[in-house]
Amino acid sequence: MQSQITAEREKRALIAASEGRRQEQINIATGEREAFIARSEGEKLAAINNAQGEAAAIMAVADANAKAIGMVAAAIRQPGGEQAVQLKVAEKAVEAYTNVARDATTTLIVPSNMTEVSALIASAMKMVQVNKA
Repeated sequence: MQSQITAEREKRALIAASEGRRQEQINIATGEREAFIARSEGEKLAAINNAQGEAAAIMAVADANAKAIGMVAAAIRQPGGEQAVQLKVAEKAVEAYTNVARDATTTLIVPSNMTEVSALIASAMKMVQVNKA
């Protein structure tokens, strides 16, 4: 009878230990799952924040460009504005010829009649005038 009681106690002890290990494994798995979800949510929020920051930067640059273009357009409408545009176009043309001429491997063909450069400037000015209308 004593051995039966001892066997029953050992059986209950094994069951209790087994239930303890089972609950421990469940707790560990639940903790890992919750940690994974928390990391995932954190990464998601970080990605959203980065995207929103990049979008705000793009919008700031676009706004600055729009304001700059508006200022240039207003300046062109002022007295002497068209002459300033002609000067700037001429400067850019000379700068482009200079850059091409610097490259030793490039063959540069210069127009024999420099009025072609003034024709380029005149056509650019016509475009400016058309855009004003």
